[in-house]
Amino acid sequence: MLKKRLDLEYPLAAGKPDLLWQLLSTDHGLERWLADRVVEDNGVMQLTWGNPYGEHHTLSANIVERQKNSHIRLQWVDEEEPEAYWEMRIGKSELTEDLCLCVVDYAPAEDIEDLHELWDDNLDRLHQSTGF
Repeated sequence: MLKKRLDLEYPLAAGKPDLLWQLLSTDHGLERWLADRVVEDNGVMQLTWGNPYGEHHTLSANIVERQKNSHIRLQWVDEEEPEAYWEMRIGKSELTEDLCLCVVDYAPAEDIEDLHELWDDNLDRLHQSTGF
Protein backbone atom coordinates (compact mmCIF):
# COMPACT_ATOMS: atom_id res chain seq x y z
CA MET A 1 0.00 0.00 0.00
CA LEU A 2 1.48 3.34 -1.05
CA LYS A 3 1.97 5.69 1.87
CA LYS A 4 1.45 9.43 1.90
CA ARG A 5 4.09 11.86 3.16
CA LEU A 6 3.30 14.14 6.08
CA ASP A 7 5.39 17.30 6.61
CA LEU A 8 5.02 19.20 9.89
CA GLU A 9 6.79 22.20 11.39
CA TYR A 10 6.65 23.08 15.08
CA PRO A 11 8.03 26.35 16.52
CA LEU A 12 10.27 25.89 19.55
CA ALA A 13 11.47 28.15 22.33
CA ALA A 14 14.86 26.42 22.38
CA GLY A 15 17.76 28.79 22.07
CA LYS A 16 20.50 26.35 21.12
CA PRO A 17 20.34 23.53 18.60
CA ASP A 18 22.71 21.33 20.63
CA LEU A 19 20.21 21.09 23.52
CA LEU A 20 17.41 20.18 21.15
CA TRP A 21 19.69 17.71 19.36
CA GLN A 22 20.12 15.71 22.57
CA LEU A 23 16.32 15.34 22.82
CA LEU A 24 16.02 14.14 19.22
CA SER A 25 18.99 11.85 18.85
CA THR A 26 19.63 10.05 22.14
CA ASP A 27 17.71 7.32 23.89
CA HIS A 28 17.60 9.36 27.12
CA GLY A 29 16.34 12.44 25.26
CA LEU A 30 13.64 10.55 23.37
CA GLU A 31 12.41 9.00 26.63
CA ARG A 32 11.55 12.49 27.86
CA TRP A 33 8.90 13.02 25.18
CA LEU A 34 8.54 10.38 22.46
CA ALA A 35 8.35 6.97 24.14
CA ASP A 36 8.35 5.51 27.64
CA ARG A 37 11.55 3.56 27.06
CA VAL A 38 14.14 3.90 24.29
CA VAL A 39 17.23 1.75 23.84
CA GLU A 40 19.79 2.31 21.07
CA ASP A 41 22.02 -0.58 20.06
CA ASN A 42 24.16 -0.83 16.92
CA GLY A 43 22.18 1.71 14.91
CA VAL A 44 18.76 0.41 15.95
CA MET A 45 16.42 2.27 18.30
CA GLN A 46 13.91 0.17 20.18
CA LEU A 47 10.97 2.30 21.34
CA THR A 48 8.50 1.05 23.94
CA TRP A 49 5.20 2.66 24.93
CA GLY A 50 3.54 1.51 28.15
CA ASN A 51 4.99 -0.47 31.03
CA PRO A 52 7.94 -2.57 29.80
CA TYR A 53 7.11 -5.17 32.47
CA GLY A 54 3.35 -5.07 31.86
CA GLU A 55 1.16 -4.12 28.94
CA HIS A 56 3.27 -2.38 26.29
CA HIS A 57 3.98 -1.97 22.59
CA THR A 58 7.53 -2.03 21.19
CA LEU A 59 8.77 -1.07 17.74
CA SER A 60 12.31 -0.98 16.36
CA ALA A 61 13.69 1.56 13.91
CA ASN A 62 16.96 1.58 11.99
CA ILE A 63 18.89 4.84 12.13
CA VAL A 64 19.26 5.58 8.43
CA GLU A 65 21.03 8.92 8.77
CA ARG A 66 22.15 11.11 11.66
CA GLN A 67 23.86 14.47 11.31
CA LYS A 68 24.70 16.25 14.56
CA ASN A 69 22.61 19.35 15.31
CA SER A 70 20.75 18.86 12.03
CA HIS A 71 18.56 15.77 11.66
CA ILE A 72 17.95 12.13 12.39
CA ARG A 73 16.18 9.84 9.92
CA LEU A 74 14.81 6.48 10.98
CA GLN A 75 12.95 3.68 9.27
CA TRP A 76 10.84 1.08 11.03
CA VAL A 77 12.52 -2.34 10.86
CA ASP A 78 9.39 -3.95 9.42
CA GLU A 79 8.69 -1.14 6.90
CA GLU A 80 7.73 -2.59 3.52
CA GLU A 81 8.04 0.65 1.53
CA PRO A 82 11.70 1.57 1.03
CA GLU A 83 10.90 5.29 0.73
CA ALA A 84 8.82 5.47 3.93
CA TYR A 85 10.81 6.85 6.86
CA TRP A 86 10.43 9.31 9.69
CA GLU A 87 12.72 12.23 10.24
CA MET A 88 13.16 14.95 12.82
CA ARG A 89 15.10 17.98 11.60
CA ILE A 90 16.19 21.13 13.44
CA GLY A 91 15.24 24.10 11.30
CA LYS A 92 14.78 27.86 11.53
CA SER A 93 11.59 29.75 10.93
CA GLU A 94 11.92 31.97 7.88
CA LEU A 95 9.83 34.68 9.57
CA THR A 96 11.18 34.74 13.11
CA GLU A 97 14.59 33.03 12.82
CA ASP A 98 13.54 30.93 15.85
CA LEU A 99 14.32 27.23 15.98
CA CYS A 100 11.66 24.83 14.84
CA LEU A 101 11.29 21.08 14.64
CA CYS A 102 10.51 19.82 11.16
CA VAL A 103 9.01 16.33 11.04
CA VAL A 104 8.56 14.08 8.03
CA ASP A 105 6.60 10.86 8.42
CA TYR A 106 4.65 8.47 6.21
CA ALA A 107 1.35 6.65 6.65
CA PRO A 108 -1.50 5.26 4.56
CA ALA A 109 -3.78 8.11 3.41
CA GLU A 110 -6.57 7.07 5.79
CA ASP A 111 -4.17 7.31 8.77
CA ILE A 112 -2.58 10.70 8.00
CA GLU A 113 -4.90 12.66 10.30
CA ASP A 114 -4.21 10.26 13.20
CA LEU A 115 -0.46 10.52 12.54
CA HIS A 116 -0.69 14.31 12.59
CA GLU A 117 -2.48 14.15 15.96
CA LEU A 118 0.15 11.75 17.29
CA TRP A 119 2.96 14.18 16.41
CA ASP A 120 0.97 17.07 17.93
CA ASP A 121 0.68 15.04 21.16
CA ASN A 122 4.41 14.21 21.06
CA LEU A 123 5.29 17.88 20.72
CA ASP A 124 2.97 18.78 23.59
CA ARG A 125 4.96 16.33 25.75
CA LEU A 126 8.23 17.88 24.50
CA HIS A 127 6.99 21.36 25.47
CA GLN A 128 5.77 20.15 28.87
CA SER A 129 8.94 18.24 29.75
CA THR A 130 11.48 20.80 28.51
CA GLY A 131 9.79 24.17 28.10
CA PHE A 132 10.90 24.31 24.45
